Amino acid sequence: MQIGQAAAASGVSAKMIRHYEAIGLVAPAERSQANYRAYGASDVQRLAFVRRARALGFSIPQIRELLRLWSDHHRSSAEVKRITLAHVAELDRRIADLRAMADTLHELADACCGDKRADCPIITSLEGPALTPTRRNRRGLESRVVAVNARPLV
Repeated sequence: MQIGQAAAASGVSAKMIRHYEAIGLVAPAERSQANYRAYGASDVQRLAFVRRARALGFSIPQIRELLRLWSDHHRSSAEVKRITLAHVAELDRRIADLRAMADTLHELADACCGDKRADCPIITSLEGPALTPTRRNRRGLESRVVAVNARPLV
């Protein structure tokens, strides 16, 4: 089948299929005599695997590892579980960060009168100095996280 048919069958757009081939996530498709990409059932299955993993938020490096394990019939399920639980832990951290942001924004919105006056605690908070704590990402590298320095609500 050609790329459009593989895209429809796998749920991965043709553009993303070409991208996944370019970055080596999936092997380049065989070519027909007319130089069209030709995909088989196993290619479509692999693309669908990638789509489902992306939908669950796995990173490209994690998907690479999961694909490697999927192809290894002598794999240990412990490796798959380790990758999955590490991903869950990262999602939990991101959820906590988002919850903290939402809580801060709710507090600021509650403190704002929302009337015709110019004074607004939301704007006041946003114009204050930003905090830049460091955080280690999943690769162990430090990154700066900019947070709003909310002034005490009176």
